[in-house]
Amino acid sequence: MSAYTKEEVIEFIKQEDVKFIRLAFCDIYGNQKNLAILPSELERAFEQGIGFDGSAIDGFTDSAHSDLFLFPIASTLTVLPWRSTSGKVVRMFCEIKRPDGSLFEKESRYILKQAVLASREQNLEINIGTECEFYLFKTDEKGEPTKIPFDNAGYMSVAPEDKGENIRREICLTLKEMDIHPESSHHEEGPGQNEVDFRHAAPLKSADNVMNFITVVRAAAARNGLYADFSPKPLSGHCGNGFHINVSVKSEDGKDVFENFMAGVLSHIKEMTVFLNPTSDSYIRLGAGKAPSTIGWAKENRTQLIRIPSTNGDEKRFEVRSPDPTTNPYIAFALIIYAGLDGIKNNAKLPEPSDSSSRSEKLPKFWGEAADIARQSEFIRKIFNDDVESFLRR
Repeated sequence: MSAYTKEEVIEFIKQEDVKFIRLAFCDIYGNQKNLAILPSELERAFEQGIGFDGSAIDGFTDSAHSDLFLFPIASTLTVLPWRSTSGKVVRMFCEIKRPDGSLFEKESRYILKQAVLASREQNLEINIGTECEFYLFKTDEKGEPTKIPFDNAGYMSVAPEDKGENIRREICLTLKEMDIHPESSHHEEGPGQNEVDFRHAAPLKSADNVMNFITVVRAAAARNGLYADFSPKPLSGHCGNGFHINVSVKSEDGKDVFENFMAGVLSHIKEMTVFLNPTSDSYIRLGAGKAPSTIGWAKENRTQLIRIPSTNGDEKRFEVRSPDPTTNPYIAFALIIYAGLDGIKNNAKLPEPSDSSSRSEKLPKFWGEAADIARQSEFIRKIFNDDVESFLRR
C-alpha cells in the first residue's frame, strides 16, 4: 500500500467498503490510543479535526486547557486485516492540534518529526531498524494472563518444541497485508520468548511500524488464547525483552559522520536512559545476560551498549542495545537523532572499543537515578521545552 493523499483516502473509503475508521495516536509513554469515526465524519476530521479530552491522557494537559483535536495523516492509512471482512476497518495515525490550530508539542510523533527535520537541515539521511522481543504466556480459565510460558523452546528452536512458530507466521503475514515487511522472526532464548526484526526505514515510518507491530502481536496472541508480554523482565532467571535500535546515517555531501553521530549517542546515553528504559523493571534487565550495564561500544560484541554488526553489504550501522520494549519509539528515535546531531556539531570522537579497555562508565542502576540525570540535563530539557517531568513514567 503506497502513501495516500487526503483525496485518495476519501476515495479509498468509498470504494473499499470501509465501515469504521480508527484515529490513532500515542500518549507520551508510547501507549497507543484511538477513537473511531464513521466514514461520514472523515472529511470533517481532515478539515476541522475530531476533539478529545487531553486532560484524560497522562501528561498531556490539565482540565483547564483540555480541548485537543486529532487530524488524520493520510499517508499512514492502513487496513486492519484481522477486523471484520463484512466492511473494512482502517486506521490512520494523527497529528494533534490545539484549538488555535497550533501543533501540540507533547505529541511524541511530532517530537520525532522535529528531530527528523533537524537532521534534514544538516543534509543527513537517517534510517532506523528495530529488533523487538516479547514473551507469549498462557491465560487462565478467565482469560487473564499467567506467567506460564507457551513453550519451553530455546534460541532458534523449531517445531514441535517451538510452539510460537505458527503465531509468528500469523503476525508476519498480517504485517505484510499492512504493507509492513519484517526481515526475520525466530524463537529467542527464553521459554515462550520470540523476536521479530525489521529492516531499516525512515524514522517516522519505522516508529509507526513498531506501533503497528505491537498491536498486531497482541491481537494475534489474544486470538490464540495467549498473552503477549513486552515488559523488560517478565520471568526472573530468564532473558529479558530487548528493543534493539539499529541506526544508519549518511551525509548528502559525502562527509563521513558515522563515528561522530555514534559518539554523540554514547555521550548522551545516561541522560536518555530513563526514556529508553522507562520502568523500574527495566533496570532489573540491564546487566543481566547480554543486556548492557556499562557505556561503551565494540564491533560484533553483543554484551556492549553499542555494537557495529558485521554486514555482507556496504550498509554500515550501529546497534543500540540498552532499550527495552516499554520505551516510546518516537521519543527513543528522536533522542538518538538529537544526540547524534550533537555529536556531529561538536565533532565528538569515539573512545577506544570497550573490549580493549578495562574501565567503563556505568549506566544508571535504577529508575530514580536515571530520572535525576535526565532532570539535570540541559540536552534533555531543551528537547522537552523544560517540561521533563511530564515525560517521566511513574
